[in-house]
Amino acid sequence: MTPRLRVLVATLLAAALPLGAGCQARSADARGGQAELTVFAAASLTEVLTTLGKRFERRRPGVDVTFSFQSSAALAQQIVHGAPADVYAAASPQSMAVATWAGMVAGEPQVFARNRLQIAAPAGNPGRVRGLADLARPELKIALCAAQAPCGAASRAALRAAGIRAEPDTYGNDVKAVLAKVTLGEVDAALVYRTDVRAAGDAVVGIDFPAAAKAANDYPVAVLREAPQRDAARAFAAYLGSAEARGVLAEAGFALP
Repeated sequence: MTPRLRVLVATLLAAALPLGAGCQARSADARGGQAELTVFAAASLTEVLTTLGKRFERRRPGVDVTFSFQSSAALAQQIVHGAPADVYAAASPQSMAVATWAGMVAGEPQVFARNRLQIAAPAGNPGRVRGLADLARPELKIALCAAQAPCGAASRAALRAAGIRAEPDTYGNDVKAVLAKVTLGEVDAALVYRTDVRAAGDAVVGIDFPAAAKAANDYPVAVLREAPQRDAARAFAAYLGSAEARGVLAEAGFALP
């Protein structure tokens, strides 16, 4: 076969390959044979799951953990519409229920952490916010999570429980977007999770309030029915209940079931 003919045959064979097959081969080469575990997780889990993902990788050589951190509600919709993932860790049972009712969850979701809200104010607390009632002060700029996000639902539940009518000036799609408005000084106060306040360090001031206890969030995790990495997914979900993971979660400010 002449060199020119060999090039022509190779070109035709490459064109005949399905596009997905070619992409998968390149992905496998790029990972060096590693199995890629994809975890969809609530934005409020960003710091703690990033840490736990690295520890899990050390426990399971051959597995690379990739995260997608967004609002639990947005992730549930992506799962329902067929987005490829192995594990779903949500910030509320209601968000997990969306995926469960759609038949996208394998087995029973397990609660591995709990969280509650805090008021977050910029460093120095320029608005002099002292409690939940201050969120009703008209001169202050207030941010809340969007209603469909678990932090938004919890915020509204807390405000109702305290009998406070607040008129937010701005909303965020998830808790990290809301927290960013505080750290940038765009608002005087916002409702976020206490774990996010802790993760922000000196950039924000956290203020507890009694009604937060009436709007606490459970965090369930589940293996997805169409998980490409089923064994690794089961191992990761189980790992979140391990003594090591519980210690990391507690240090980050989560309550434990």
